[in-house]
Amino acid sequence: MSLLDSIKSPKDLRRLDAAVLQPLAEEMRRLIVSTVNSNGGHMSSNLGAIELTIALHRVFESPQDAIVWDVGHQSYAHKILTGRASMFPGLRRKGGLSGFPRRSESEHDLFDTGHASTSISSALGLLEARIRNGESGKVIAVIGDGALTGGMAFEALSHAGQLGRPLVVVLNDNKMSISPNVGALARYLSGLSATVRYQRFRDRIDSSIRSIPRVGDHLLDLVVRAKRAVKAVLFKENLFADLGYEYVGPLDGHDIPAMTTAFRRAKKLKRPVVIHVVTRKGKGFDKAEEDPAAFHGVPPAFCADGTEIPRNITFTEVFGSTMMELAAEDRRVVAITAAMSKGTGLETMRKAFPGRVYDVGIAEQHAVTFAAGLAAGGDRPVVAIYSTFLQRAADQVFHDVALPNLPVIFAVDRAGLVGEDGETHQGIYDLAMFRCMPNMTILAPSDASELNLFMRRALHIDGPVIIRYPKGPVPCGEDACHIDLERGRGISLRTREGSRSCVLALGPQALYAATASDFLAAEGLNFDVFSLRGAAPLDEAWLVGACASYECVAVIEEGTRSGGVGEAVAAILSVRAPGIPVYIRALGSVPPAQASRAELLADAGLDETGIRAFLRGLPPARDRNGPGGSQTRDMGAEKATIPVKAMAR
Repeated sequence: MSLLDSIKSPKDLRRLDAAVLQPLAEEMRRLIVSTVNSNGGHMSSNLGAIELTIALHRVFESPQDAIVWDVGHQSYAHKILTGRASMFPGLRRKGGLSGFPRRSESEHDLFDTGHASTSISSALGLLEARIRNGESGKVIAVIGDGALTGGMAFEALSHAGQLGRPLVVVLNDNKMSISPNVGALARYLSGLSATVRYQRFRDRIDSSIRSIPRVGDHLLDLVVRAKRAVKAVLFKENLFADLGYEYVGPLDGHDIPAMTTAFRRAKKLKRPVVIHVVTRKGKGFDKAEEDPAAFHGVPPAFCADGTEIPRNITFTEVFGSTMMELAAEDRRVVAITAAMSKGTGLETMRKAFPGRVYDVGIAEQHAVTFAAGLAAGGDRPVVAIYSTFLQRAADQVFHDVALPNLPVIFAVDRAGLVGEDGETHQGIYDLAMFRCMPNMTILAPSDASELNLFMRRALHIDGPVIIRYPKGPVPCGEDACHIDLERGRGISLRTREGSRSCVLALGPQALYAATASDFLAAEGLNFDVFSLRGAAPLDEAWLVGACASYECVAVIEEGTRSGGVGEAVAAILSVRAPGIPVYIRALGSVPPAQASRAELLADAGLDETGIRAFLRGLPPARDRNGPGGSQTRDMGAEKATIPVKAMAR
């Protein structure tokens, strides 16, 4: 029987002899490595946090003591130790465990987390509510040094220091966010972790204070002041102490006894404390230790039959190679990333043009406004960012870029359904969020040639441009995709004699729709297909001219139906070409849970098979074929006609 088989809850962990804790850690490492190799997931960050997690659950009694994980990509060990070890092989698979903390999964998961820098704020709010309601239990926020580069973390640190509540902040310092940490904060933490003088002298001071009898408040106040004064002399620059925290550390984040002792002391404190632990990302797995950034988030390595999964070129790789071309051609081209130079495809450019790629840390709001400043100064900045993370800087996009009409290009990766990272990472909101902003151009390439073309054309648009593209391989394109861009206008991909219905599709769905049209033509169902190429602005004259002769218009997009391009098309046609029904295939407002991207596309009816079924179910196709035609009705299609009078009001 393995050690893990004996652990059904953290209570079981606390019963184990201390001598078996390191063997337990190694068993957990093997489980994480084998599962991530099979399913994909976050490798390096989780391997580095195993001993830390064991020490936390040895001392604190979850869920009575609330452990709040920042981002959540360091929480695999937490899942294993909280009764989910037997389910762990289903990690990130459809119907299995989420790759991040999920309240619906376990009482030990206090928040649904997938974005960085949130833990201290949510933990402080939870602690304050418990105090207000007379509830007991400690609250612990576990935050990485990468997440600490986010401004929200400092806002929360400041507020917690002001309130003086006994919040425990565990700083997991591994010198990494996803890419190596950058900036003054990284240098500062390196300075703290380079010495243990502070901790040794702290222990001596505490021992001295405990030996002094408590004779009146005045003497106690003098002792506390003396303690702080000695700290100031021995460690003159301690940000956390200056903010009002007791500072403990740095500690070896793989030394379970040392961390256990520190956590037990912290549990008794009546004021906020920062416990600084230094860990090695990828600990115990040689490849991950050598290149932790490459093994931060990894795809599955093997198919079910054990063969290696083949790799096709991705939109991210096309973007990266295009940026290399543009940087070589135009010195004004610079790039900004929020701690994800590899994930966004900028690593090659960073090495080739080191002074022109800015990694600002996990600080998306700053990244956008910094880009605005670069644009105002005459550069052509490209902000490379995932759709889900651009949400965090919506106000900066509006206030600092769109409103002043500055030429900033946003290369929005992972737009649409992402896959195994689940709800917090599905990039389905960017169209609805940014379509309505002033001066905004939103483009959606369907293949590699269009991504390259759109990037080049965006450099000559005097205003903000969003270029959104999905995660995963690039589909095979069509000759029409090489046609030059006319902003607001689409292109024809299929024209069939006698067609009474047309399809307007955005991004790769345009290619899927074209293939679906070819398949349906063999059944006698004819659909003309247009690639919209962009979601904003829409050239109304072109749109009306393209659609006016049809009896039915279908719009397909990989974004939310509410606020999407389909609703915009329906609104325009209801005024300019009334009477033409518009049917929309899009996504709902609730993001789906983890599954592969292929599974999510199929579930949403946005792959080729789903688009075929959608088009078969449209009324004009059914009516013109009479009783012998297809009677299938896709109930996922929503009729989106808008009365002219309602529009006029």
